[in-house]
Amino acid sequence: MPNYHKLEAKVIQELKDIANKIRIHSITSTQAAKSGHPTSCSSIAEILSVLFFHTMRYKVSVPRDPSSDRFVLSKGHAAPALYAAWAEAGLFPVADLQNLRKFNSDLEGHPTPRLSFVDVGTGSLGQGLAIAGGMAFVGKNYDKANYRVYCLIGDGESAEGSIWESIHFASIYKLDNICIIFDVNRLGQSQETSMGHDVENYRRKLEAFGVHAIIVDGHDVEELVKAFHTAANTKGKPTAIVAKTLKGKNFPKIENLDNWHGKPLGAESDRVIEHLNTLIKNSGPLQVHPQKPLKDDVVPVDITNIKLTSPPDYKIGDNVATRVAYGTALVKIAQNNPRVIALDGDMKNSTFSESLLKFDAARYVECFIAEQSLVGTAIGAACRDRTVPFVSTFACFLTRAFDQIRMGAISQTNVNFVGSHCGVSIGEDGPSQMALEDLAMFRAVNGSTIFYPADAVATERAIELAANTKGITFTRVNRPTTSVIYANDFVFAVGKANVILSSPKDQVVLIGGGITLQESIAAAKQLEKAGIHARVIDPFTVKPLDKETIINNIKEVGGRAIVTEDHYYEGGLGDAVFAATALERNIIVKHLAIGELPRSGQPNVLLDHYGISAKHIVLAAEEILKL
Repeated sequence: MPNYHKLEAKVIQELKDIANKIRIHSITSTQAAKSGHPTSCSSIAEILSVLFFHTMRYKVSVPRDPSSDRFVLSKGHAAPALYAAWAEAGLFPVADLQNLRKFNSDLEGHPTPRLSFVDVGTGSLGQGLAIAGGMAFVGKNYDKANYRVYCLIGDGESAEGSIWESIHFASIYKLDNICIIFDVNRLGQSQETSMGHDVENYRRKLEAFGVHAIIVDGHDVEELVKAFHTAANTKGKPTAIVAKTLKGKNFPKIENLDNWHGKPLGAESDRVIEHLNTLIKNSGPLQVHPQKPLKDDVVPVDITNIKLTSPPDYKIGDNVATRVAYGTALVKIAQNNPRVIALDGDMKNSTFSESLLKFDAARYVECFIAEQSLVGTAIGAACRDRTVPFVSTFACFLTRAFDQIRMGAISQTNVNFVGSHCGVSIGEDGPSQMALEDLAMFRAVNGSTIFYPADAVATERAIELAANTKGITFTRVNRPTTSVIYANDFVFAVGKANVILSSPKDQVVLIGGGITLQESIAAAKQLEKAGIHARVIDPFTVKPLDKETIINNIKEVGGRAIVTEDHYYEGGLGDAVFAATALERNIIVKHLAIGELPRSGQPNVLLDHYGISAKHIVLAAEEILKL
């Protein structure tokens, strides 16, 4: 390990001065906003001072330079301190800090990527470390660069299981380019945290996870500098710095006292600021700057215009599970672009993400059964456009990570989710494995795109489109085989529904996705034998839904339609169609979906029992035509 060189007294004092300036800015900005967390900012002031003005390598002019060190403020409520650090570094005028939390300012209550120096949104606690882990994994294994990743965690949020999922991930992958900082200030929002100031307890837990843990006085600049130096030179394992701090540090009559969380100092602010000013020894602008030059060692990557290396290769009528086609498509786009990666939660032989593992093991990331870490890691991997991540597992298990997905949307992430084992059609595994809420969940996510491919051809094209679609995407794939209905050269588009069967005599439109599209096709053939002509539409994307095609076709057949889906009634394809047709006159839509808690059974038995098989679609068509 390179020798540590003790700091000059002048540098130590300047770092202390910057910390106290950060405290003052946190007080004045939260006073102006009449809300915020100045005491939570105060406990991390020295940590930020040392990181931003001594340890980290970055370009103030280009905060998201791909070669720069990354910083994730997991305890996002301390945003005013982060903003103050960047203002003191010279990114924007210090006066702008007074716009904190104002509607026309990007200095929001918690950080979001509206700001040029923020990679991800934080504030829903327990999520920052998984994201930092994704960044570090990419840096170590794909960029193979020198940048380091720093993640600052509050002691309160360390009660979240997702934090320990992420520590486990960093440990098993030996991410020695990540430094985890615990701000152990003892006080939570409403009471003392579960471990208080027992820093030895943190150390023991971290070491049990295989992490190099260092306990420091979080307000001692020299100790912090030395700890970060040690972290940068520790190989083969991540480092965690357990910083014992005081909430409201240097705030007389407030320091380390309860009942000051999440509120400005009010009448106490002038008195506290006056005291802080007495602690600042250097008049005028401070001279401390990042000490280590940035190494421009990250190669440019291009993740645009990703294509399948070869078109789908199936025959009409082939029976292929769409989850299998996902694996095929994943390999094809990975062959086209070296930055396509897959992450899974120990379901790879069921989701068929193992296809990429077999093609190129380096681009498959096993996240094990830790879905919150899985999703957060993918969000981190997508940052700064370094990779195109595809996350797969059983769709029902993604509900466990809905908060991470929601925060991913706030982070403007480009992560592609693929959920298999959807609906009662999975059969004997039973309701715990059946995704019946997934469409509702992803429809509620801001800016999401939802693909629901009907066959193997559509699945390959959906994955290709997803790789090039901004924002969160979700592709719903099936466990059972489905019949190939599309020609290999069929052209698909986001937001464009496809009419599968039609005639001038059609009397009703049948709409379905995946399994229920196949059932709708079967129902149309049965209805034709009874002299009833049905038009079948594949929406392809549930969001955005092709309203124009759906509405026009329903009107053309006389205003009658049936939507069938292997999903609960609430929030899925049916509700999407209802929303699209709500203001249209003379349109009646009948909805077939799962209306009760299902049970185990053979897929065809379950489809029939819960009323979404071809037989029930036929009965619904006959009924709706009588209205």
